[in-house]
Amino acid sequence: MLDDTLNIKDKIIFDEPMKNHTSFKIGGKADQYIVVNNIEELSATLKYAKENKLPIYIIGNGSNILVTDKGIRGLVIKINIQNIKIEKLENYIQVTVGAGYKMMGLAIKMLNEEISGFEELSGIPGTIGGAIFMNAGAYGKEMKDIVISTKCMDMDGKILDFSNEKQKFEYRSSIFQKNNYIILETTLRLEYGKKQKIEEKMNQYKNLRKEKQPEDLPSAGSSFKRKEELITAKLIDECGLKGYKIGGAKISEKHAGFIVNYNNATAKDVLDLAKYVKEKVYEKYAIKIEEEIKIIGEK
Repeated sequence: MLDDTLNIKDKIIFDEPMKNHTSFKIGGKADQYIVVNNIEELSATLKYAKENKLPIYIIGNGSNILVTDKGIRGLVIKINIQNIKIEKLENYIQVTVGAGYKMMGLAIKMLNEEISGFEELSGIPGTIGGAIFMNAGAYGKEMKDIVISTKCMDMDGKILDFSNEKQKFEYRSSIFQKNNYIILETTLRLEYGKKQKIEEKMNQYKNLRKEKQPEDLPSAGSSFKRKEELITAKLIDECGLKGYKIGGAKISEKHAGFIVNYNNATAKDVLDLAKYVKEKVYEKYAIKIEEEIKIIGEK
């Protein structure tokens, strides 16, 4: 039985600027903000939100979201559950990891433990929970390829366990985007490896990212979804939009799929730029592209 009598009121921060909690460094204030470190705190927080009739917004590391300039009316819950358990079985390794564990941190842990299969995903910013939510992927591998099961909580505090199949993974999509389930932890299937080979692969992907992605400016990662066999960034580039600016937001000169905050951009700057890009791509190719970034907050 979970202890939902925990007093979490002392942990709540009022009028918290969300630009401090997103990789974009953009966003107005959240009415209320809390960091939860375990399942008991989350359960108590949900009870508090229900009693006070507060809308709830769940975030991880804030690396794939854009918070609007007006901010968030309600309670933002940052999931910081960071448990980890490694089980070395006969033919594979099972790693159970909390939703708040950072992807890069897990990659380093896997390297040190000589566990392979996570290298392609090692440079994805954000947390495990966010990566599951988005079915994040890189260099031909997605989270769906290594997930065995995921534990989550519904808005009533009930804990559920979903197999890989039940998570309905698709390109940058999962069941968690369509339902109010809060990811608690996930169990991954990984392989035995050698530290040197794992490190070589991680460095290879790190160098590729450094070469092709704008890591020097705040962004929310890739801004637009790929279109089946089409590379969206290529379409944007062919429209001559690299370096195009609206306010403090611009299309990266390094990678046309990234909108970057180069000069104190507002959320409106980013949204106006994304709209302009979509219009230009449709005008030239009659192809509709859509944002990969999740937009939250008061319109």
